[in-house]
Amino acid sequence: MSEGTAVCVYCASGPVEQRHLDLAAEVGAGIAARGWTLVSGGGRVSMMGEVAKAARAAGGRSVGVIPRALVDMEVADEESDELLVVDTMRERKGLMDAHASAFLALPGGIGTCEELFEVWTSRYIGMHGKPVVLLDPEGHYKGLLDWVRGLVSDGFASQRALDALTVVTDVDAALEACAG
Repeated sequence: MSEGTAVCVYCASGPVEQRHLDLAAEVGAGIAARGWTLVSGGGRVSMMGEVAKAARAAGGRSVGVIPRALVDMEVADEESDELLVVDTMRERKGLMDAHASAFLALPGGIGTCEELFEVWTSRYIGMHGKPVVLLDPEGHYKGLLDWVRGLVSDGFASQRALDALTVVTDVDAALEACAG
């Protein structure tokens, strides 16, 4: 993947510490530096807003997909190169998936986890072959990953399922993994 690469980034959309905003900005700038497109949830707040703002500031293109309810709450990233407004979260995820050639999860909450698990599961069962990458520089997802490893140990998940997710700790490695 190079030209035409579009990385869908999942991350926090609520209040977080500055170091997380800095991580999002580094990811956005890195996507733009490679000439790739950013696909995001279309919000202008928190990490979601920072990744998009940084991508555009570095000359990159951003595509945001946002439910109408969030537009009405005035959190839409109106600066997006392309802002797609949908009615439901399911439609949002479908359009984000359709526009992406890779998926990258940064630290986030239950929404980020839900999005990560859906694309990870879809990859595992062969519904797509796009890279699914988890960038975890500070161990934000340690407990979750320990739990999933326990699922493998207990026979509820396979090692092949775990192997469908690439886990890295730095931005360059994450973007390299997104390149396929």
